[in-house]
Amino acid sequence: MNRGSTIFLQGVIVLIGIGALAFMLWEPHVEGANANATLFQMYFNSFVVYAVIGSTPFFAALYHAFKVLGYVRQNKTFSQATVNSLRIIKYCALALIGFVAVSVIFMIGGDREDRPAGLFMRILVTVPSIIVATVVTISERILQKALDIKSENDLTV
Repeated sequence: MNRGSTIFLQGVIVLIGIGALAFMLWEPHVEGANANATLFQMYFNSFVVYAVIGSTPFFAALYHAFKVLGYVRQNKTFSQATVNSLRIIKYCALALIGFVAVSVIFMIGGDREDRPAGLFMRILVTVPSIIVATVVTISERILQKALDIKSENDLTV
């Protein structure tokens, strides 16, 4: 992969992070239940606090994806640091799935009319997380096997 494409992909990752952060800051203002709420009431209710805590694995995964692209740009694709970053991305995707599963508690306690939309939003987060976890797990295993073969070849020479 050439230098320009990795820099472009790193830029895309930064834009995704900025967009997600902007959405998290903007969304409580447009929620109908917060029409007459103060800023403190908007941002420090239990669901918003849980969403902010639950988004931490997402931002950690973006950071490590940025690092992986940096390793690729430096021609360190086949390194233990890349494998470790992929492993962390996998754990972040699994943690995100766990946060979504636990968030069903908010759906059960909420309004019955909001349940279909809440279920759809949970599916929109869970399915890509499952795909990312699967792809990263396969990539991690392949890269780890390549590293093992490389270290065996280095020892025999």
